[in-house]
Amino acid sequence: MIDPHTIQQIKETARIEEVIQDFVSLKRAGVNYKGNCPFHNEKTPSFVVSPAKGIYHCFGCGASGDSAKFIMEHEKISYPEAIKYLGKKYNINVPEQAVSEEVSQELKERESLYIVNEFAKKFFITSLYHTDEGKSIGLSYFRERGFREDIIKKFELGWSPQQRDAITQAAKKQGYKALYLQKLGLSILKEDGYEFDRFAGRVMFPILSLSGKTVAFGGRILRTDKNTAKYLNSPESDLYHKSDILYGIFQAKKDIVKLDKCYMVEGYTDVISMHQTGIENVVASSGTALTENQVKLVKRFTNNLTILYDGDAAGIKASLRGIDIVLAQEMNVRVVLLPDGEDPDSFSRKSTAEEFHNYIKKHEQNFIRFKTELLMHEAENDPIKRAQLVTNVMQSVSIIPDRILRAEYIKECSTLLKIKEEILYDEVRKKVLQNTGHDQSKRYETTNTNIKTTAHIPAFVQGIYSEANEREVLYFLLNFGKMKLDSENTSETATKAAEYIISEIQNEELDFQNLIYKQIFEDFEKFLVINEVPDTNYFLHHQNPEIRSITAEIISPGYELSKLWKKRGGGEKPIEERLHESIPEAIVRFKFKILELMIADIDADISATNADNSERFIELFTQKVKLDEVKVLLKTDAGERIIL
Repeated sequence: MIDPHTIQQIKETARIEEVIQDFVSLKRAGVNYKGNCPFHNEKTPSFVVSPAKGIYHCFGCGASGDSAKFIMEHEKISYPEAIKYLGKKYNINVPEQAVSEEVSQELKERESLYIVNEFAKKFFITSLYHTDEGKSIGLSYFRERGFREDIIKKFELGWSPQQRDAITQAAKKQGYKALYLQKLGLSILKEDGYEFDRFAGRVMFPILSLSGKTVAFGGRILRTDKNTAKYLNSPESDLYHKSDILYGIFQAKKDIVKLDKCYMVEGYTDVISMHQTGIENVVASSGTALTENQVKLVKRFTNNLTILYDGDAAGIKASLRGIDIVLAQEMNVRVVLLPDGEDPDSFSRKSTAEEFHNYIKKHEQNFIRFKTELLMHEAENDPIKRAQLVTNVMQSVSIIPDRILRAEYIKECSTLLKIKEEILYDEVRKKVLQNTGHDQSKRYETTNTNIKTTAHIPAFVQGIYSEANEREVLYFLLNFGKMKLDSENTSETATKAAEYIISEIQNEELDFQNLIYKQIFEDFEKFLVINEVPDTNYFLHHQNPEIRSITAEIISPGYELSKLWKKRGGGEKPIEERLHESIPEAIVRFKFKILELMIADIDADISATNADNSERFIELFTQKVKLDEVKVLLKTDAGERIIL
């Protein structure tokens, strides 16, 4: 743990323009400096460094921070490592505070494991270049694969001798503990005490962490043996968790950031061959299904991921579920299917970087379209399989957090599957509710008790229509739905306008009689069940043109509410600045108008009721009395300030 005083000293000493000039060409611009942003491609400098404030900011991509943040982001290292880097640059000693004996021992052992792995890597490299066996078998294999010398050295490839205990014995002679070799999976200890090498007779691929430390190895056997695995990886250890690591991430990270794109392939040689072609923003999942941590690792550098597949249909289907994890992380995932018989390794060896990029550009497609077309081909005309296809694809769509992007995919799937958008929307809604653990039948209720609820309307009041008042409620939903009802309440649980309106109307079990207004209201209901409030863009791009038209009209700057809202004192605040009053007023008006219309209907029914039909007369009269009572309560809710 670094002493906070030392951190402060380093921050005060470090001159941000000096730190950044080690990586970026800066030119003075008044009191500041300017240059091309290192975090995205740009031709016109928009990266500004302020010595006075000690910060940088890019007006192109939004990157900003202080000296430590710049080193962290540019070099992709942790905060403590960035502080140590700055300390070294300015000759400031960076002591670390004492930790407990137990923690100290764990740190020492972890460092020892790294040292042993580093020894193993150098041993394998030496065996490749300086032993007859390594040169004749291992080096020959790499050269037959077409790997250049610089690429072999870049990825630190090696050879593990065929002697069954070569590295085990070599490590012991150097004084390394057998226990560490076993923990890292370099050596295997049998019950009879015999130790032997896990990777004997294999070409070796070191697996590096994000910071470039060796955490594990992959080994490929060259002889044909049905009883022996072709590829073998290090087992899980304190250093290596395969679900957290991507092969090639250390070599690829800078290009991923620079190009704002990452290619995902399956194996070690795919990555190496693509680097040799000149495509360096590539990583490999090493034959395992994508995990959430691997996706998050890529997301640290870019939101754009393109997955390259060969023609193996079974392999593609097996990996589809993993891509749902990418969608859930709000990443833009695209897919490229390589020509039959080709994988990224073979295809890149036959292509230049330009040819490879051109192929990708021409053939990549969004994942949803790719998955839909793949499953459609399998389903053909089987109605059961087609139904399963729809469910499968809509499950992937439902995982996408961005509602507008979901809408775009639904529209595309509607065209591909020849199914109405409304049906697909309903299916996605169900999946979203299932994904979030919500009961679909549960109605939304606000739990906020700070805002007063209005008087309830009796259940027998149904089917009454006031277009003006329904439209008035819609005005508040569309314009202020996301805003907090009480602007003075800054808590996360503060009731939003949409929550209050939906709750008030749901509690009455009232329905909008205008079908277009009703659909907008129901869309708000569905989103609130999953704790979201739709914005106006959702309705402006709705598949129903009438909803698009009404929304555009109601949210337009020139739209006005009824004249009753103008009959106020001249100095009052605008409606949006007093939503905690304005919206309850709108709800009261809505309910009051319904009551008035219902009472008028009852009066007409009473006049038309035959005097002999006493039961019907009593029923109507009782209803009227009840409605009059609610009117009184609503007037009390309204107070003198509301004109009904």
